Amino acid sequence: MAGHHIPHEVTDELRATIDAAGIDENIDLVARILATGVGMGLDETDRLDLKITSAALTEMRAAFRLFAPYETVSKVTIFGSARTRSEDALYHQTVRVAESLAAHGWMVVTGAGPGIMQAAAEGAGPDHSLGVSIRLPFEEKPNAVIAAQERSVAMKYFFTRKLMLVKESKGFVCLPGGFGTLDEMFELLTLQQTGKAEPTPIVLLDAPGGTFWSGLRGFVEDHLIPSGVISPGDFDRVLVTDSVDEATTEILGFWRNYHSLRWVGRRLVLRLRTAPTEAEVDALSDEFAGLLADGRIEHRGPLRAERDDDDVLDLPRLVLRMNQFRVGELHRLIRAVNALGSATV
Repeated sequence: MAGHHIPHEVTDELRATIDAAGIDENIDLVARILATGVGMGLDETDRLDLKITSAALTEMRAAFRLFAPYETVSKVTIFGSARTRSEDALYHQTVRVAESLAAHGWMVVTGAGPGIMQAAAEGAGPDHSLGVSIRLPFEEKPNAVIAAQERSVAMKYFFTRKLMLVKESKGFVCLPGGFGTLDEMFELLTLQQTGKAEPTPIVLLDAPGGTFWSGLRGFVEDHLIPSGVISPGDFDRVLVTDSVDEATTEILGFWRNYHSLRWVGRRLVLRLRTAPTEAEVDALSDEFAGLLADGRIEHRGPLRAERDDDDVLDLPRLVLRMNQFRVGELHRLIRAVNALGSATV
């Protein structure tokens, strides 16, 4: 059922309120947010639904403000159990991988709780840690490392928390955990498989000699793929390892040459750090012909929409028309781009 129409005089007053507040950027989007709130009131939305909406927006604003000063810093989110004890091999493995990534200038994002989350914060150190905690009876306060720098925000809802844990990061490391960790890991895979999130490296890291994630891989190969509920290559985007060095290399290596992507209409633009040779572009077109809706991969300059937005115009680009049903396989093309001989280390 369509919502109630908002009178023009009300929208004019909303615009006047925005102007009086001194807002001069993204006015249309701010107006839409305010108009949606008014519309929910006109729809006589249930009070509980209004409380959910209000709390979600409030929490998102707080999280956006927390992350804003570090917008240009690469971040990795580390997931894992809150129940892992400090003497556990998984705890020490987490400290090491967080320490390794922080040494390369990355910030580590966690759920700000105990266990694996605290281990990650300890490894990264307070200057390289950010936390998004959840209000639970047994997880009420951020761990001491996060709290020391006041670099955390508390969430009431898991869905807003997961949004921020995923949205800001360019890589993910999952340590063995329970329902919550598995939920976070499977959501990552779902977002990647469906193309709802841009491709990013995902590492399933175990303790030395551990079999937790190799057991999951066996389940995928023995049950999910044969039954046809996922495609044969869907798990290829994940690295299963018990090596901190391999985990670090996977995260950093994904961004070796690949920089970012953008859709312009039906065309996909991949921005690279180093220009490829024409022979390399031809080879990519041949190798990944099955991913293309039509035509071939082109090496060219920024498209008009990119120029209009002044969108990283200095980087070389690959432009292609990708088969939308194959978007979940984009990570394969990105890995090939990173392996080009023209790519600089």
